[in-house]
Amino acid sequence: MAQDRNPQYNDWYAQPAQEERSVPYTEPAPAPGPGSGYSQPAGPVPGRTSRRTKAVWITVCALILCLAAAAAVWQAVRLTRMVAARVPSADRSGWTDGSGVQVPGDYYEDFRDYFDEYYQLSNEIFMPRAETGAGVRLSLLPRAEEELTLQEIYDRVSPAVVGISTYLDGQSFGWGTGVVFSPDGYIVTNTHLLQSCTGARVILADGREFDALLVGADEASDIAVLYVQAEDLPWAPFGESDDLQVGDTAVAIGNPLSQEYTGTMTNGIISAIDRNVVYEGHTMTLLQTNAALNEGNSGGPLINAAGQVVGITNMKVMTSYDATVEGIGFAIPSSVVKQIADQLLEQGVVSGEPTIGIVAGPVNDEAMELYGLPKGIYVTEVSPGSDALEKGLQKGDVITAVNGRPITTVAQVNHIKEDMKVGDSLTLSVYREGKSFDIEILLVDKADIQ
Repeated sequence: MAQDRNPQYNDWYAQPAQEERSVPYTEPAPAPGPGSGYSQPAGPVPGRTSRRTKAVWITVCALILCLAAAAAVWQAVRLTRMVAARVPSADRSGWTDGSGVQVPGDYYEDFRDYFDEYYQLSNEIFMPRAETGAGVRLSLLPRAEEELTLQEIYDRVSPAVVGISTYLDGQSFGWGTGVVFSPDGYIVTNTHLLQSCTGARVILADGREFDALLVGADEASDIAVLYVQAEDLPWAPFGESDDLQVGDTAVAIGNPLSQEYTGTMTNGIISAIDRNVVYEGHTMTLLQTNAALNEGNSGGPLINAAGQVVGITNMKVMTSYDATVEGIGFAIPSSVVKQIADQLLEQGVVSGEPTIGIVAGPVNDEAMELYGLPKGIYVTEVSPGSDALEKGLQKGDVITAVNGRPITTVAQVNHIKEDMKVGDSLTLSVYREGKSFDIEILLVDKADIQ
């Protein structure tokens, strides 16, 4: 819930594209129309609601519920990460979609030039780095017996909630939230808020601003740690998410939509625990809450009744055509936050995550028609240090299948390798220059290729 990077659109939908490190491209959602499941019935005459009208309304409601259920089966319900608006560069030619990705106005003779233009953004983070190994850790406190009022919770935690404004080559790029967990300037937030960025600025609750350095980020867990050069910052206590039960009080504080709404608090309950959510091929085990979350809340705290942070909010459910589903938001449990943050603080990366070592995105219909490419994923980068590079995989290759299973999205690749470990082998079916062949590669530790 970093904020939507163009106020008119929501990017970061759970939809086809992207690998371990991926190339984000979001097709614009179609406008509501006939058959979309949206209708605007004429309102009844005031004071005259007949039995027939009531029956029609009941039927319409039942139909909408059925359509909603069917839509869920057909993936009409989507997860969106809550990032605020990406602003495309003003000096680029052509046009841009809602996620800030340029779509070429002219076609290229070489499909590689086409994809260089089509996939301009990256899930890489290009921010300056902070030193690691300073001995800082994220601590989890036992749950306090005393329950606080909502006002007391806000007074305790809100001073540690910060705004994060991201930049791409000096231009405003996104907006989200973070939480200070150490008085020495360490902040936890979401990885997706920082992707493609070249810089970030942290705005404290008291109005002070600092340029941020990246300590480390992990895409699979969506946890990142930033550092600002400041001392004696207000910080939020973190508690044990393992102690939570369904029905417990849940409070969210964040910066929805824009800096204008900084420090907004919403409240609800813990709606579910250990909710498995698949996003871009990765299964995340999250807390579910009905506390209101909006674009810009990404990286903010989910707080228990004792005023302790028990989760970091990172996504919500939306329907097709960008209509919000109320009361279904998610947060990364504090137990996971600690596990990932401590590794990032120590070494800047998370060890043990198996990866192919590619950046890729789906081959779209237009490219298939223009260049005669097969269905699959287009490789935009092969990482140095990966076995895939050693075995000859190249930028410009199209991977059509993994272990014999046809694939068209990076999420499918991630799903295939989800239960695998470093050193396991994969067989990639590759299309290159009109020829198809197989390459057997070994998964490597993601920490070894960064």
